[in-house]
Amino acid sequence: MLTKRIIPCLDVRAGKVTKGIAFKGNVDVGDPVEMARFYYESGADELVFYDITASNEGRDIMIDVVSSVAAEIFIPFSVGGGLRTLEDMRRVLLAGAEKVSIDSGAVRNPQIIAEGAHAFGSQCVVLSMQVKKVPKHEKIPSGYEIFIDGGRTPVGWDALAWSVRGVELGAGEIVVNSIDADGTKAGYELELTGAIADLVPVPVIASGGAGNPQHLRDVFVESSADAAIVASITHYGEFTIAGIKDYLKSHNVSMRDTW
Repeated sequence: MLTKRIIPCLDVRAGKVTKGIAFKGNVDVGDPVEMARFYYESGADELVFYDITASNEGRDIMIDVVSSVAAEIFIPFSVGGGLRTLEDMRRVLLAGAEKVSIDSGAVRNPQIIAEGAHAFGSQCVVLSMQVKKVPKHEKIPSGYEIFIDGGRTPVGWDALAWSVRGVELGAGEIVVNSIDADGTKAGYELELTGAIADLVPVPVIASGGAGNPQHLRDVFVESSADAAIVASITHYGEFTIAGIKDYLKSHNVSMRDTW
């Protein structure tokens, strides 16, 4: 049985880890290098770093912070935010990341997925999607629409269709970021995550809404997610990575051991 993964997320703005609700009202919570080291030592399976304002501000990712984080951890490390070209991807990988996470840049230029997969391998290319529930209509038959630029801009694409296209282009993983659930601690968006997991043949990572270990159990068991991103529940010390894994193991979810 494949083990599930717990992936702490460091949303970084102006050099600080930040957290908000539904992509709004962000407050700073810590230093990304210190928090990365803490999560590595706490038994996180992977880590994801998002420069959350790079795309909206039209600037490059903070490569110095990426390098500093990569020097402190020895687990898979995914980086996203402001990646628009193959050279952007190359710089991030050379700075120490194992994977690149592309989101707004992939919507603006879907071919970047294929270019990245060809140059670095599909296992390096993660398609991250910002998704919001909307009324169903002809363009959005699933009722889940893709947004970009930190959840600010709707693009009129159906999330399920975009996930399929992204994999066809070469994405090796899909991250499903629910704007509605983000930071609420009310649980992951199970319907959306499950629908995408049923459609694509690559790992699906749930993001947004974790409030307690039960929520991770639900998304792993009920929505068949391969991994779950956590932020608020571990950033503020409410739960530990080890404690969440112990809970999941006790509920028959296969997890990697902490060390």
